[in-house]
Amino acid sequence: MRKVLKTGASALAVLAMTMAGAAAGAAAAQSPDAAATSSQAPSAAEIATIAEAVLAESYPADGPGAAVVVMRGGKVIYTGARGMADLAGGTAITPDTVFRLGSITKQFAAAMIVQLAQEGKLSLDDPLAKFFPDYPQPGSAATVRQLLQHTSGIQSYTSMPGAMAPENIAKPRTTAELIAWFRDQPSPHKPGEAWEYNNSGYVLLGAIIEQVTGKPWHQALEERITGPLGLATIRYGVGGEDTPKMAEGYSGEATAAAEIASPIHMSIPHAAGALIGTVGDLAKWAQALHHGKVVDAGHYALMIAPGTTTDGKTHSYGFGLALDPLRGQPAIGHGGGINGFSTDSIYVPSADLFVAVFTNSDSPQTGPGVAMRRIAAAAIGDPYPAFTAQEADPADYEPFFGIYPVAEGGERRFFFKDGAFYAQRQGGGPMQVWPAGEGRFFYGSRTLSWFRLRRAEDGTPVMDFMPDGENEVQTGKRLGPIPPEAAAIDVPRAVLERYAGRYALGPATLTIAFGPGGGLIAELTGQPPVTLTPIGAGEFRVEEVDAILVFEGEEGPANAAVLKQAGQEMRANRVAE
Repeated sequence: MRKVLKTGASALAVLAMTMAGAAAGAAAAQSPDAAATSSQAPSAAEIATIAEAVLAESYPADGPGAAVVVMRGGKVIYTGARGMADLAGGTAITPDTVFRLGSITKQFAAAMIVQLAQEGKLSLDDPLAKFFPDYPQPGSAATVRQLLQHTSGIQSYTSMPGAMAPENIAKPRTTAELIAWFRDQPSPHKPGEAWEYNNSGYVLLGAIIEQVTGKPWHQALEERITGPLGLATIRYGVGGEDTPKMAEGYSGEATAAAEIASPIHMSIPHAAGALIGTVGDLAKWAQALHHGKVVDAGHYALMIAPGTTTDGKTHSYGFGLALDPLRGQPAIGHGGGINGFSTDSIYVPSADLFVAVFTNSDSPQTGPGVAMRRIAAAAIGDPYPAFTAQEADPADYEPFFGIYPVAEGGERRFFFKDGAFYAQRQGGGPMQVWPAGEGRFFYGSRTLSWFRLRRAEDGTPVMDFMPDGENEVQTGKRLGPIPPEAAAIDVPRAVLERYAGRYALGPATLTIAFGPGGGLIAELTGQPPVTLTPIGAGEFRVEEVDAILVFEGEEGPANAAVLKQAGQEMRANRVAE
């Protein structure tokens, strides 16, 4: 077999079933290629060179891009940007460009709640019923602390079927209307039982702020935080489109041909994600928050402490802040995602380092968290391993093609197809990987994860996987070969027409339509279309991802579709036209 050398990055989309939440975990074992921490942190000039290189690799100059800030010891040592803030207008992104912050908003709402607790105007252990006596059980028993830590058990409105459909989010909603949207929904679990990322909890926190202060939550924010700290650009996003230097938000492929993102009225994300601002003002905010200018030391410690559930387990989330180590060092941060924008930020206490990356695309070429971590790791003198694509003969790796277990459940596949190597986790799409020598493979600029293939003492093929590039090794022995896919079958167009239409899949809309070739395609809100290949009666393989879609109903238009992915099933009811 011929040798191959590929240098691009895969752009296959993943058909997501669930909303992403914040996750964290301590580094457990030293990776084979973990870099030794430098005895001396890089200079500001060296960090600038690194950041510029990361920006150049991660974002196109003529498409949606990113702004970056690096602060060390309370001093901004780098700001930079790449890409276009407005494709049609030809306006470039600068460090002063304003972005939607998304869920970074949560730490501002959390800080206001903590201030009110510090002032004795509420208790973190007050139940929701104290503020809303008619709120139904079991949610009414959830405490303010549980709302902050995502353990309230209340249904998150962004996960309700069809709730985030374009027609539902384009119009303004009051605080009361938002709460009415989810208050009577069944609770996934009782308060305190489990951690589950929850936007409804932060809408309720915003409502508590309004009740205690007698002012809209965003007005209280301006009076309590952004005004006193001089954060001129961090403000409520309603009317944000008219803000000077506001970036346009884009969806789809992050190129010069990117499409403007579907609209969302900024009252919808409320205190869970409605703020806008610049990377520079977020750095000012981080300096104030992490250095005693917002709440006192005791209450700050509460904000960054891991939460616990009733079974005694801890979870790596405080009050609006995720606790996510960087190269084994404790770190605090939060990201955000909202129509047209993706953001991320991190603070490393041991280095007094803050880094933020904002992008004006909800599907950027490189996620802001990846670029942010690459810059931050280099800035603390412990960069992630750097890889260069090398030639490799697929025949040398043929014994390694197959299925490997994943530490937290499921499986990962490694295979060669159409002249390139791929890895695919159960429930996800195939991602191209590039050989880097010595059995190592990396994923390009889209992720920090990489893996090494080797043989165990008994000769069994082994995959050592480094999730997110951290100093942690997940080792799995090859379970066997990849089973053959079910063969495609011919289905008359009249039958395919029964399946075409719109279906409510979780928080999004799944549209089934005919593609250019005459077959069916599926398109989830905010994602590129994927191909459906018929393999049985009403059963389709989703070609770009490891999933099966089954349509229900024997006559007339299908009444529902069931997505089977990663060992789970999600039913999507047809939306009435």
